[in-house]
Amino acid sequence: MAAADPFAAAAAQEILAAGGSVADALVAAQAVLAVVAPNACGLGGDMLCLVREPGGRTRAFNGTGAAPRHLKSISDDGGASVTVPGMVSAWCSLLDAYGRMPLYQVLEPAVRLARLKMPMPPSLVHAVQQHRARLERNGAAQWELLSAAAGDLVVQEELAMTLDRIGKEGRHAFYSGVCANAIVRAVQAHGGDLDLEDLASHQTVVADPISVGFRGMRLLVQPPISQGVLLAMSAKALSALGDIPLDRIDHAGIELTEASFAFRDRIAEGESLLDMPLTVDLDKAANRGGPRAYLHTAGVSVADRHGYCISSLVSVFDDFGSGVFVPECGFTLNNRAGGFTAAPNDAAPGKRPVHTLAPAILETPRGPLALSTPGADGQVQTLLQVISALVMEKMDLAKAIDRPRWRSENGRLLIEKSHGRREILASLGHAVTEMPDGDMRAGAVTAAGIIDGAPVACADWRRTTWAGVV
Repeated sequence: MAAADPFAAAAAQEILAAGGSVADALVAAQAVLAVVAPNACGLGGDMLCLVREPGGRTRAFNGTGAAPRHLKSISDDGGASVTVPGMVSAWCSLLDAYGRMPLYQVLEPAVRLARLKMPMPPSLVHAVQQHRARLERNGAAQWELLSAAAGDLVVQEELAMTLDRIGKEGRHAFYSGVCANAIVRAVQAHGGDLDLEDLASHQTVVADPISVGFRGMRLLVQPPISQGVLLAMSAKALSALGDIPLDRIDHAGIELTEASFAFRDRIAEGESLLDMPLTVDLDKAANRGGPRAYLHTAGVSVADRHGYCISSLVSVFDDFGSGVFVPECGFTLNNRAGGFTAAPNDAAPGKRPVHTLAPAILETPRGPLALSTPGADGQVQTLLQVISALVMEKMDLAKAIDRPRWRSENGRLLIEKSHGRREILASLGHAVTEMPDGDMRAGAVTAAGIIDGAPVACADWRRTTWAGVV
């Protein structure tokens, strides 16, 4: 398995070693991420995952939430930016289908870490410093994390109690009762419209994935409302170019991902978008401009010797989401309503916005690989680079993840300093801007899968991703 933090990877290993399933391990890792990386994800956020069974069937779990039924307005932070948190419900749906352990046992590593002191990560200290004003404005002034220095041992007792209740009572501990009332109170105190019925009526959506051929392999992505279809569109168009020169693969990927984002607001059309043509001139940049710059989220990928394979992402959208803190429960709420844009992705009561989370599974002749990365709109770009390296350049998984990357963002082409094709891309007309090797905008891939019948895992050296086996 591979996860966005060593503590999360350790939790997944603990659960697998105790006889848990890949789904049990996945939830254990995600719960730990909610403790150690609340700037990126948490109980107030969302989860999407793809589960590939040994026989080849894949199911897509959409743990995102809708805007309030009585929505009056939206914003980028504060109460009006909050949609129904979907992660806890998705955990329960996933474990109902694939779990082997009771939920309280799956969540025990996270409860233990929250209650028995978490070492404060330097990256979290930095995030708190950057967002202190908006956190304090939205009710988090007394949150233990705001006064902690790097390395301090922090107790998050309210979060531990919330996780403990969820473990013992299931989804009802979150979507009704004390926790639901606390969420609604916090949202409405900071200008939002979420109410108890919004929470009580929430359901996880389980559906078939979208699939597309890629050089004799099959790429599986989340259906709407995830923008995974943009990855499928780009991969299909790249595959159709045939055997292009190696020094044009990056250029083609840049052009095709930029072209795919023209359809972002239409993602609800789903698989039909695969018929839309994406154009590329292999000798000239069109300079269509890349998508917006959001840099958050955390990934977990898990596989086992039985042939199960899961790719997942969890997120609260921006750092600390809306900034709205639920003091009785110890977490902040998402600001996913900020994902609404122009029609048909415009805001409306009870509607889900287009979602950046786009986990993927690549079915290869040697077995399936689960791939995920943070980076919001950059996820499509990072994953296409890894997939094209694996398939078109015949790299092994570790090398495909390790090599330098590019990211098209806000009209610039950001390229890691050691990338070997910077000059070529500049000569083709791209507005090349150097970024440091390991810059968070390059993503942080978590990968796990089955190769020749054996489970494998690989992490990215970027950020704090970690891989392990049991």
